Amino acid sequence: MSIAYLLIGGNLGNRLAYLQKAGTLIEQNCGNIVHSSAIYETAAWGVRDQPGFYNQALAVKTSLSPENLMRKLLDIEREMGRERTLKMGPRIIDLDILLMDGLTMHTDLLTIPHPALPFRRFALLPLCEIGPELIHPVLHKSIRELLADCTDELDVQKKYPSAN
Repeated sequence: MSIAYLLIGGNLGNRLAYLQKAGTLIEQNCGNIVHSSAIYETAAWGVRDQPGFYNQALAVKTSLSPENLMRKLLDIEREMGRERTLKMGPRIIDLDILLMDGLTMHTDLLTIPHPALPFRRFALLPLCEIGPELIHPVLHKSIRELLADCTDELDVQKKYPSAN
């Protein structure tokens, strides 16, 4: 069994309900959620003229390979109605693998660790809540250290506390 650290988020519709539905579908299709962060609200990153995002980090115990996990996550996005029209544009749901078992890999489908992780406070903050001592397998720094070093100035606010 592997532990995959995911970031789930979205900025359209009932953001909280969509995160909850994504969590349910992840449990049904990918593995058991063993830790979940609080839900954070962040202004849009990249394309800024859009609603703010809710984001949450999840630790999922899974028997899936990284690529099969990513395929399942993409299936969940499609099932929930995600349409990929504008890169970094508004979306109902976005499911990303941030880290998985200290692996490093790069394929057409997936890069682990997520290449933007060290630069995005909205990903580091919830991940630090559930895995502060996790080590980034390329930079050899803990998530806590990456968060302390992060120069991203986007405001990230805790919106809803963690359920566990």
